[in-house]
Amino acid sequence: MNVAIVGASGAVGQEFLRVLAQRAFPIDELKLFGSERSAGKVYEYGGRQIEVQQLQHDDSFRDVDVAFVSAGGGVSREYAETITKHGAVMIDNSSAFRMDDDVPLVVPEVNAADALNRPRNIIANPNCTTIMMVVALQPIEQLSHIRRIRVASYQSASGAGAAAMAELEQQYREILAGEPVTVSRFPHQLAYNVIPQVDVFQPNGYTKEELKMFYETQKIMHSDVRCSATCVRVSALRSHSESVWIETERALSVEEVQAAIAAAPGCCLCDNPSDGIYPMPLDTAGKDDIFVGRIRKDLADEHGMTLWLSGDQIRKGAALNAVQIAEYLMRESH
Repeated sequence: MNVAIVGASGAVGQEFLRVLAQRAFPIDELKLFGSERSAGKVYEYGGRQIEVQQLQHDDSFRDVDVAFVSAGGGVSREYAETITKHGAVMIDNSSAFRMDDDVPLVVPEVNAADALNRPRNIIANPNCTTIMMVVALQPIEQLSHIRRIRVASYQSASGAGAAAMAELEQQYREILAGEPVTVSRFPHQLAYNVIPQVDVFQPNGYTKEELKMFYETQKIMHSDVRCSATCVRVSALRSHSESVWIETERALSVEEVQAAIAAAPGCCLCDNPSDGIYPMPLDTAGKDDIFVGRIRKDLADEHGMTLWLSGDQIRKGAALNAVQIAEYLMRESH
């Protein structure tokens, strides 16, 4: 396949290069695109040096089969037609098209077949927190329909990009040196702090990130489930975590939920709290699976279950999910 990466110099763009190499994705030609600032940078892939081209409205995508796009919603909207006009499938990591009726929103473990119906040749990659949650909830949904979800996310600096990760490290250095603390990528200092705001607030008091979890979950799971979220930025460097409370139609046992998650694709059961074994960002960074633990009955709801999950936001929350979509399309085309 001929593959393009748009936004190649960003945190997710760099992760695309790693994931494609690690999974031995079959690439005949790889093209890298970026902003004027990134153009000219050179990255190695498969023993070759590949220079980043400036993204422009031209015919650079004429021979491209799949374009992985992670350069922000504005870029995605502006260049979607340029990228897809010659037949390339655009797998978009921004929020630009996620809720469009004619754009499938896909997590392969949950609704892979949706990717086959793409009138505009665009497939949207969901929000990272939504991806991680639905991977863990799909095996439970197959046991009994989930009516309601309440979730609190604990989102690492990586969710705001490579520069945000660098800022968190810089803040700790400045604090230890007794210097003024740099704050530009977050609403407040993140080091030694948690910030109950991810994205911008909406009129109803929820942030865009929290509303994404409501609407995206329904679209991906083809469900009427209602999801109430509080998204929090924490001072972990990489990997997000979530505390999830669900209400199902049938009361489930801890054992059947544990068994379902242990057998589910993309999930890893990590649930032995008496020995201090539960998912943590330090352990899940760089891993493909969503790690799930602390599965227990909800004391406030007889049809409720509570669990904790952690996963690498840049991998399964972004680059890996997009590559898995492309792998599925390849399998279905043969």
